[in-house]
Amino acid sequence: MQKPIQVFSEIGKLKTVILKRPSTELENLTPKIMPRLLFDDIPFLPHAQKEHDYFAKVLRNFGTEVLYLNELIVKALTEDQIKEKFVSQVITESGYSKGTVHETLKAYLLNLNTENMISKVISGIRKDEIELKFLSLEELSKNNSYPFFMDPMPNLYFTRDPAAAIGEGLSINRMTFAARQRESLIMEYIIAHHPRFTGHGIQVWRNRNHDKSIEGGDELVLSKDTLAIGISQRTTAVAIEDIARGLFEDGTFKKIIAIRIPHSHAMMHLDTVFTMINHDQFIVHPEILNNAGQIDSWILRPKKNGEIAIEHQKDLKKILKQTLNLTDIDLIPTGAGDEIVAAREQWNDGSNTLAIAPGEVVTYDRNYVSNKLLKEHGIIVHEIHSSELSRGRGGPRCMSMPLVREV
Repeated sequence: MQKPIQVFSEIGKLKTVILKRPSTELENLTPKIMPRLLFDDIPFLPHAQKEHDYFAKVLRNFGTEVLYLNELIVKALTEDQIKEKFVSQVITESGYSKGTVHETLKAYLLNLNTENMISKVISGIRKDEIELKFLSLEELSKNNSYPFFMDPMPNLYFTRDPAAAIGEGLSINRMTFAARQRESLIMEYIIAHHPRFTGHGIQVWRNRNHDKSIEGGDELVLSKDTLAIGISQRTTAVAIEDIARGLFEDGTFKKIIAIRIPHSHAMMHLDTVFTMINHDQFIVHPEILNNAGQIDSWILRPKKNGEIAIEHQKDLKKILKQTLNLTDIDLIPTGAGDEIVAAREQWNDGSNTLAIAPGEVVTYDRNYVSNKLLKEHGIIVHEIHSSELSRGRGGPRCMSMPLVREV
């Protein structure tokens, strides 16, 4: 029987993936709260949904099984006790651990059927939706001008980040910013309670109960025994060492390449500047490399007694050739290496390709210079519509969480 999670490659034929169709959470964005919720613009929901539906259609036409996050979590909460625990926890993580607000929100959500409850948790709960009585001084002193009791989760259509499949297990991630930290709670409940995953002995390499963050956009499975993980704005070196210990103890993975990228909103994850597209081909944003093609990287390997050996290297091509046992590597520059084009297309996720098979990728159509170059390098490119989805600062890889790939 096939394991429910099986990802030993970035490029193996994509068999099963989790998506989240954008919904009313995007319509709860306003200019005032965009920075708090990590958005630069407000996508037009009807067009964003059409674009996302086309993305899902491309994957299905390729033969990929598409699972939707909402449907998975609804099926994971069929038992009343588990549903109540989830509701209580998501309210607590929204800033209300006890008191009138907690109890009122809990009663409101539990009065909904599970599908509507999940939709409401994700879209956010406005203060004008609920009447509160007998507030404490502490509750009254909170920001009364802020429109939400529970913030929307507009970033959730980027399913890559809250959890990442690695081998036959996954990391359930501690997210960096408060706006996204509740997202991985949903994946925690899916893995623990959905019949597709329970009882299969799925290993959680690192859970969400940590202080130091790691996010799935920084986690790339280069081969059956090697990961690349970005040291980025949203993934710390401490978290990389944490997950390395769990993976090395299991024995499946033998090496982790930690790659330091600029810590900025424009380059928030490793996969916004570097993705694998074939056995020997990668697309890379040229700005992360110096003139000699170097970038600070550290090779982590297991030692005896649970210790980790760390070696500093800089030559990215050399690292990849040694890791993948290849004589050469084709590093394809975003925007064909042009300083202006590369910056523009990287901002619109020109480097954020989703490989669906070796040498076959899904990209945003707006990055036409990068796409043209990929085709010239022999890559099959499936272009998807991107005027609205791209406003969330994430591309096809960001919008997908692979569960099963062919080895």
